[in-house]
Amino acid sequence: MDPIADLLTSIRNASQALKPEISVPHSGIKESAVRILRDEGYLESFNVEGDVKRSIRIHLKFQGRKGIISGLQRISKPGLRHYTSVKDIPLVLGGMGIAVVSTPQGLMSGHDARRKNLGGELLFKVW
Repeated sequence: MDPIADLLTSIRNASQALKPEISVPHSGIKESAVRILRDEGYLESFNVEGDVKRSIRIHLKFQGRKGIISGLQRISKPGLRHYTSVKDIPLVLGGMGIAVVSTPQGLMSGHDARRKNLGGELLFKVW
């Protein structure tokens, strides 16, 4: 099982179906990824619900009848990890999208990792 791929698939499907919100099972890496997407303007908001069986409720952002997120791509997978140095972190669509990188200081967007001079595992790209 790949929790990041499950999260990205849920977001992609909900965006295409014009669902305003979704709920996914909670994990720390999912919460960090959703926080980055919210901070970068791809999601409206999110909140963590429940005590014992926690979940993340994600509120998607739309522009008219179209989702803000037009594409998601998983890069590093459990069967084939993709590590990158700071100079090789890609610019997604010439800077119009973001790459999410898992660094020694936690998950962060590609431009934050470049600013802090950190490389790491390239998890996914969003545009």
